[in-house]
Amino acid sequence: MTTLSTTLAKRLEDPRLFRQYAYVNGKWTHGEGGREEAVYDPATNEAIGHIPLLEAEQITAAVDAAEAAFVQWRALRADERCERLLAWYDLIQANREDLATIMTLEQGKPLPDARGEVQYGASFVRWFAEEGKRTYGETIPSHIPNASLGTIKEPVGIAAMITPWNFPLAMITRKAAAALAAGCPVIVKPANETPFSALALAELAERAGIPAGIFNVVLGDPAEVSKILCAESRIRALSFTGSTRVGRLLIEKSANTVKRLSLELGGNAPFIVGPDMDPKEAAFAAIDAKFQTAGQDCLAANRILVHESIHDEFVEHFSERMAALTVGNGLHSEIDLGPLIHRQAVEKAAAIVDDAISKGAKMVGGDQSQAPGENFFMPVMLTGVTAQMKVWREENFAPVAGITAYSTDDEVIEMANDTEYGLAAYIYTHDIRRIWKLMRALEYGMVSVNSVKMTGPPVPFGGVKQSGLGREGGATGIDEYLETKYYCLGALGSVSGS
Repeated sequence: MTTLSTTLAKRLEDPRLFRQYAYVNGKWTHGEGGREEAVYDPATNEAIGHIPLLEAEQITAAVDAAEAAFVQWRALRADERCERLLAWYDLIQANREDLATIMTLEQGKPLPDARGEVQYGASFVRWFAEEGKRTYGETIPSHIPNASLGTIKEPVGIAAMITPWNFPLAMITRKAAAALAAGCPVIVKPANETPFSALALAELAERAGIPAGIFNVVLGDPAEVSKILCAESRIRALSFTGSTRVGRLLIEKSANTVKRLSLELGGNAPFIVGPDMDPKEAAFAAIDAKFQTAGQDCLAANRILVHESIHDEFVEHFSERMAALTVGNGLHSEIDLGPLIHRQAVEKAAAIVDDAISKGAKMVGGDQSQAPGENFFMPVMLTGVTAQMKVWREENFAPVAGITAYSTDDEVIEMANDTEYGLAAYIYTHDIRRIWKLMRALEYGMVSVNSVKMTGPPVPFGGVKQSGLGREGGATGIDEYLETKYYCLGALGSVSGS
């Protein structure tokens, strides 16, 4: 172990949760080629550990293991799989502090936020443990004489999951718990920036009695691993959370094997403030919606659209509240914003701000000389944002808030829909007619009215347009890993024809 990883292990109540291996077929695995990659704490740029970069044959071995284990896992009764998943849930809850510490060190988010993510991630395990017992088929009224018709739900097969660095635990549990409850083995490829949360989950899954080969964590070069997972015909489902650009590539790579795809891609969320809102109340809500996870969130409010009658007052309150945010190492107390994931993210944020200013926007805040480290970006508010600016068109994934005034409901609908994305939108108004009009007209998979919080286990999370395919969570989340099989039971000797 490196010096810092030794320090990390001492910081944990259970040092066995910190693993620097892949996890294949119930075994902790080194890379056969000897390749490895360091993982850094984004707050300090110190290496917290190393991970192996597996060779192609080791990825294939994970598929072999999943294929062999699938037979017995799918044969278990739904309540038996439920018991294993609930045991996993209990272990995640019992180890919440260690899991949060690992997450903060590898991802950077403040420790209270990390604790919240562990709780959030665990909630999906519990939800799908129970939902697996409700994968009902149907009885179909027969049009065929002396025959009974119906459907049953069966697991689709091996499911591969490529997960992001911004929510390194919850994005795994939201996908894997659904697949496991459906009867599918899983192969998880976490982001190389944040692998240790995934490996800790694997350790707890093993303790929970999830059999070898059912929950696998593979590590390696992202392009190499994704190419293998997409081309492997035995993998029948692929779930990905990440950028729209990468999502398009995965669709192309999966075409030859015609996989079941579940894609949660980019967002460019509008935050619409109606003329009847209290400007201070709306500004404080917008702060929460924009700066969660330091803006590195697909649900973050990217474009804040404020009615012209309250625009100036809103900007004043937003600026005051933004100035009060504390930026620093997520392990320290009373921190609101941690670092960005790496230096490239800081450079991208700076480029977005420079582009907006060059095209006429005005900047408030953003004194980067106050940043506590090279991966930190002090929060910025831009006013006078237009559709020609990158901050309008792109998912900025940074603490950069763009604010634009509008005059009518029809205008703001057009502005909000002016994007290729369609994941989430926020509406703040008390006028029920405006609420209904905007909610129906906005081209987004999820719309939250007068609330920043909108997600959770019962929610069918997902977007439209180029924000993805399918839904995660809710009663529909498990359907991504199930096939509907139709049956026709005829009485022998009494049915003929087709």
